[in-house]
Amino acid sequence: MAYRLPHVVMGDRSGNIRWWDVTTGQSSSFNTYREGVRRIKFSPVVAGDRSRGRVAVLFNDNTFSVFDLDSPDPLANSLLQPQFPGTLVLELDWLHLRTDKNDPLVLCMAGADSSFRLIEVNINDKKMVPGALPRNIKERFRPMPLCCPVLLPTPHALALRMILQLGVKPSWFNTTGTTIDKRPHLVPGMASSSEDLRSYLIELPSVGDSVVPELLLKVLEPYRKEGCILDDERARLYATIVNKGCAARFAFAAATFGEVSEALFWLQLPRAINHLMNKLINKSPQKAPISVPNSDLDDKSLLSRITSKEKSTSETEQRDALTQGQLRLMAFEQEDLWESANERIPWHEKLEGEEAIQNHVHELITIGNLEGAVSLLLSTSPESPYFYPNALRAVALSSAVSRSLLELAVKVVAANMVRTDRSLSGTHLLCAVGRYQEACSQLQDAGYWTDAATLAAAHLKGSDYARVLQRWAEHVLHAEHNIWRALILFVAAGAIQEALAALREAQQPDTAAMFILACREIHMQFITNLGGSEDETNDSMVDLPGLSPGNDDVIAVGEYFGEYQRKLVHLCMDAQPFSD
Repeated sequence: MAYRLPHVVMGDRSGNIRWWDVTTGQSSSFNTYREGVRRIKFSPVVAGDRSRGRVAVLFNDNTFSVFDLDSPDPLANSLLQPQFPGTLVLELDWLHLRTDKNDPLVLCMAGADSSFRLIEVNINDKKMVPGALPRNIKERFRPMPLCCPVLLPTPHALALRMILQLGVKPSWFNTTGTTIDKRPHLVPGMASSSEDLRSYLIELPSVGDSVVPELLLKVLEPYRKEGCILDDERARLYATIVNKGCAARFAFAAATFGEVSEALFWLQLPRAINHLMNKLINKSPQKAPISVPNSDLDDKSLLSRITSKEKSTSETEQRDALTQGQLRLMAFEQEDLWESANERIPWHEKLEGEEAIQNHVHELITIGNLEGAVSLLLSTSPESPYFYPNALRAVALSSAVSRSLLELAVKVVAANMVRTDRSLSGTHLLCAVGRYQEACSQLQDAGYWTDAATLAAAHLKGSDYARVLQRWAEHVLHAEHNIWRALILFVAAGAIQEALAALREAQQPDTAAMFILACREIHMQFITNLGGSEDETNDSMVDLPGLSPGNDDVIAVGEYFGEYQRKLVHLCMDAQPFSD
């Protein structure tokens, strides 16, 4: 179905198109004599247009037509007939660039041959009569290659993704092809077709088949010669991060293929691993946590540069703000959760009403500012229907600070809070008596997952804090279906085996193998930065929990990844690269 005043249009499996005029109540229909209708898109409308009923229709047989529902006979006046021979369309939409009624309509199409086409449709409204001839149609072509890896055949796109993940020297992106010679070369080095392709690899991976990367480079050679791998700007960006660790390369590959959530996961993974290792070190009273440089700014800048190439300063700031918000969704450390909570508190202060006050109190309590919560609760007007429960809660929280009348206050407040029917009130009482673990459980049961994590970060440590994070991760994985955010929480909770199981359950053998590589590399960097004598390194730090080489899950991931690589090679060999 599609809708734009005054038309409501519906297409069915038999190729019938029906539409209604909601202003007049009139309706009509016709049969296109095609297979079922898959998509209906209204064309852009500008001032002076005679018709508001032009629609592009995509059929299940991968053909399309453009009809004018305001014409006397839409089927006879189809704007695109006959179809372009041999063009199978997977998706289409209009390009909204018209500013004048005389401007042509431009239809964007994604073809089954991995092509991206712009079809220009010139329409003369004066000739819109029954029996009119097909309109002038011109297909726009771009003289330069479109360096978009997602347009490659699926096996070749997966091959390029794996090469970017494993690491390839920046000189591999340079070619001597006639097409790319027209563009400036700012990536140092020059590729030679006579060189051994293995020389372009940064290093051979420790998991999977070591022969597969060279075979994948051979498969991608035709695209590299035509300059269709990466544009110069992204190639230069890759050159800046290729030696910064596998997590950075994995993030680059994910962002290049549009997987922003996965890219955020790889950027946050080093922090999660270091968070876990610092927790393990803190089990010994003589060890201090290792300070790791905060790379949030670098992460946000990297992700923004990969996903967009706009130069506007304001748009860059907006993208950085958006990326910062996306990174905060994966926050798990005490400082990050506290920072977000302290940022929300001024919002509540600017709002009026009892609900804003209650939210403000809740935020103050989650960050441990009980004095501020008591002051706010006691400022409630006596005429307010919330005065009595707020006063009782203030007494209970005050007792948590002074501990003098704790038992009596909790009994009185608990007896009266039942009448308020506030799901958060019980957690506040639990906080007043120091039962933070139960308070976190109640918050999670009520669906306040971020609040529960913030409360746990402020008051819980060790396995109690990890238990809250792990339950949150399971909820994110199974209820929200956000595997990347769940993986970060699993790692931060020390449940690396659960993270590996989630990747295997999602049937992502390549990502599971890359996850093991990234965790091991970050772990080794952590051990190196720790330094000191040998007696300062305990047994729990020799191997990352759940990722020891002899672990059955780790061995299974390696074998599964090897099978995936070999199958990918066969698919790449069978698929012929596209060329003009």
